Amino acid sequence: MIRAVAILALCALAHAGTVLSDSSLLIIKTPKYTVTSPDGAQLASKSLDVGVAGPTVTLGGRDILKLTFTVSETKEDKGVQPHQTFLRLFDPVSGEEGIVPVRVTPNGKAKVEINMNKPPSGLPPTVAAQPLRADLLLGSFVHGPTTLPLFDIVMPASGTAPASPEESTYHPLPEIVHTFRPEQKLPVTALSGLFALAVLAPWPILLFLWSQAGMKTPFLGSPSVVPFTACLAAFEVLLLWYWVALRLGHVLLYGAILTPFTAFAGKTALMAVQERRLGAVRK
Repeated sequence: MIRAVAILALCALAHAGTVLSDSSLLIIKTPKYTVTSPDGAQLASKSLDVGVAGPTVTLGGRDILKLTFTVSETKEDKGVQPHQTFLRLFDPVSGEEGIVPVRVTPNGKAKVEINMNKPPSGLPPTVAAQPLRADLLLGSFVHGPTTLPLFDIVMPASGTAPASPEESTYHPLPEIVHTFRPEQKLPVTALSGLFALAVLAPWPILLFLWSQAGMKTPFLGSPSVVPFTACLAAFEVLLLWYWVALRLGHVLLYGAILTPFTAFAGKTALMAVQERRLGAVRK
């Protein structure tokens, strides 16, 4: 994350520096590094020559590296404060890189410290005896971007990264194999027909018994009753259609449309039958 932010910031600064000004590049003066042990003993100290291949700095598991320098426009000018300053550590073998931010004061004085006892999170993974290339990146809105090689640095091999509890989610999972139930076997056609006859059998029996009972419906064919009978028949057809093909939503929709017509037709039929019965009583 730090590396991505640093690269984006330096790209923006480089573009701004190209557009806003043609000033000379920033330089650093009196660069010097110091390596100390945990107890404060000085193990190495050397001034660096800018533009010349730097030495190889070796750090132990608890050593501290301090780098100091001054940023200015020319060798004679006073120090200036760049807008962005980073120490870039690059592994030319693996291509991994890391960014360590450098704080620069308004007068150009800069100091960065790497404590191997608590290494910065921006360090790239390291391999024993494999040096990293340390470069200084300077970015400014009024100067062109500057990359200054400093030295090579050898660090202890980095330990294995701790396993994340979600690591298993980033690996291919076993292939999902679905087990489908076998298709349902349909009964024999003759057996289905037999059960269909058993379901329909009560209707002819009901009609036969109705005819033997002598029940008459003199008003069933009258114009005031036929609409109600037709609506009831439409409901029966709707239920049969639902059993064959329709979904429940369709049944509810069509039933809602039929309901007001059925209620109105039923009320009209009852009023007509009532009037006829009252007329027969009066006579």
